[in-house]
Amino acid sequence: MAAERDGARERLPAGATAAGRPRTPRLDQPRPPRRRFLPEWDPEAFGRLSESVARFLGTGRFIVWMTFVIILWVLWNVSAPKELRFDEYPFIFLTLALSLQASYAAPLILLAQNRQDDRDRVNLEQDRKQNERSIADTEYLTREIAALRIGLGEVATRDWIRSELQDMVKEMEARQNGHKDQHGSFPAMRAERPPGRDADDR
Repeated sequence: MAAERDGARERLPAGATAAGRPRTPRLDQPRPPRRRFLPEWDPEAFGRLSESVARFLGTGRFIVWMTFVIILWVLWNVSAPKELRFDEYPFIFLTLALSLQASYAAPLILLAQNRQDDRDRVNLEQDRKQNERSIADTEYLTREIAALRIGLGEVATRDWIRSELQDMVKEMEARQNGHKDQHGSFPAMRAERPPGRDADDR
C-alpha cells in the first residue's frame, strides 16, 4: 500500500498539489498596496500646520483681531437697520462661531503641545547621552592625570637635580681641600728624612 501511495504521488503533475493548497503571499515580494477609502494626509505637514495655528492663537495679534471682530459684530447687529442685521441681540450666531473656533483650537493646541513634548523628550535624551559621554571623558582624563602624577613622582625634577649637583660640588670641594692638605704635609716629611734611600726600601 505504501508503495502504491508513493507511486501515486510521483505520478501527480507538478501543479496538481499546488492547486489544491490555498495560495499564500510570497515572502520575497512586497505586498500590493491596500485600497483605502479614507483620504490620506501627511501627519508631519498636519503637525506643522497645527503648530503654526497654535502659535498664532497664542499671540497678542490674534486677541486684538478677535476683539475687534467681536466689537464690530456687536455694533453692527445693534445699530444697523433691522433689514441688514444678521444676528439679533442674544447673538446666537456669534456664540456658535466662538464655540466652533474653541472646539477646533483646543485639539490643535494639544497636538502642538504633544509635538513639542516629543521634541523635548528627544532633546532630553540627547542631553542625557551627551552628559554620559562628558562624564566618561572626565573620568578618563582624571585617570590619565592621576597616572601622570604618579609617573612624575618618579621623575627627577629640576630642584632635585640642583640639590644633587650642589651636594656633589660640596663633596668634590671637600675632597679637593683634603687632597691639598695631604700634599702640603709631604715636603715637611721629606725635609726631616735624609736624602738617601730608606732601609725599608731595600
